[in-house]
Amino acid sequence: MSIYTTFDSPAGELLLVGERSEAARGGLALVSVSFTDMGAVREGEPDPEAFAEVERQLGEYFAGERTGFELDLVRRGTAFQERVWAALDGLPYGVTTTYGRLAEQLEVPRDRIRAVGGAIGANPLLIVRPCHRVIGASGSLTGYAGGVERKRFLLTHEGALQPLFV
Repeated sequence: MSIYTTFDSPAGELLLVGERSEAARGGLALVSVSFTDMGAVREGEPDPEAFAEVERQLGEYFAGERTGFELDLVRRGTAFQERVWAALDGLPYGVTTTYGRLAEQLEVPRDRIRAVGGAIGANPLLIVRPCHRVIGASGSLTGYAGGVERKRFLLTHEGALQPLFV
């Protein structure tokens, strides 16, 4: 059975979904992280206490004290998605890459770059699995399930982009 809670972050309210697991640290394996205003659906039962470690690590990330996450994750993708997601997991904090470079790294033919983009778009673990670090070949901030403004916020927070002054 799924459990969930919400977390107020500087990027917006997050819906955290997990599963109880005796094998996981803290008894929780994280299933998804999404923004509540982007259609995230609350399923299962609320259990805020179960997410204490996830919330601690997210809080440290947003405070600039954490550059990576040490959480148990539920893996529920196709073999191809899991390959792409593993590559995302390896993207360093504050560094961006392009869809094309990621495809090259994975030895995916150029005509399959859209498939790489589709796998990135299917990432259920926003922020924790840093799909926001993948940008367009021109440097454009294309596609992000949380919205392009949030992508800009996260990349600015990590120092990969300069803040916009208006």
